[in-house]
Amino acid sequence: MANPMIDIEGFTVIKRLGAGARTTIYLATDEATKQTVALKRLVFEYPEDTRIIEQIETEYRVARQIDHPYIRKCHKIVRKRKLLRTKELLLAMEMFDGVSLEESPSLSLGDCLLLFRMVATALNAMHQKGFIHCDIKPNNILIGKDSTIKIIDLGQSCRIGTVKTRIQGTPDYIAPEQVRREHLNHRTDIFNLGATMYWALTGKNVPTLIPPKTNLGLPLSQQRKFKTPHEIYRRIPREMSAIVMECVREKATDRPASMAEIIARLDVLIRKVFGNKVAGDGARND
Repeated sequence: MANPMIDIEGFTVIKRLGAGARTTIYLATDEATKQTVALKRLVFEYPEDTRIIEQIETEYRVARQIDHPYIRKCHKIVRKRKLLRTKELLLAMEMFDGVSLEESPSLSLGDCLLLFRMVATALNAMHQKGFIHCDIKPNNILIGKDSTIKIIDLGQSCRIGTVKTRIQGTPDYIAPEQVRREHLNHRTDIFNLGATMYWALTGKNVPTLIPPKTNLGLPLSQQRKFKTPHEIYRRIPREMSAIVMECVREKATDRPASMAEIIARLDVLIRKVFGNKVAGDGARND
């Protein structure tokens, strides 16, 4: 039943799904198209909300240029203005019934391999269109009941080669070049992905250039000393551990050359775990 307490013109709100970063997300029906959507809503109240508006507009603009089954689509953006200023912003997005990787139950090694192959495939599609995500992390990967995924939150995405004027990213997954405000490219996503894989495999975070508060006094060289996934859990194949550690190298040019390379290396491991049939079937989803 629709929530009678919430009235958003043009949409019938069914229920509240969640909130974050000054926005609220609702399950709603677009009255014009009769489509069920995830509706992100921002009501402008504070000067800093301007940045959130910019991110929502970026998410819509980038998502509209990428058509991939593992990247959440954005259908419509609605700006409500008063005295020529945006007072409310609505983003109607593809509804996907799933939980974030951060909230999901523990995954087997095989499930991790399949999951990250899908993530790498989606990011590869973005890169081929000239964009990078810039904020891959467990909370931005949704896992559906049928084990498919959606990458969400393209609000920090940008063109390959962009130099951002401010630091953007999530501390436990941020690449060195993001912290230093250098040129960003596809290897930035490779670092973010590697840091996410490290967390998924070990439950621990890769040390980044934005260290935990308890480590603020440590020199960078000491902060970057950490165990490989295989050293933490011996059952993790050395080949998988190597992929992860190469992805999170500090120097971008020392990381794997492309997402296509990561996909190919994951396929080798998938064949070892499942046999040729699963890897072959997965390849048809590219």
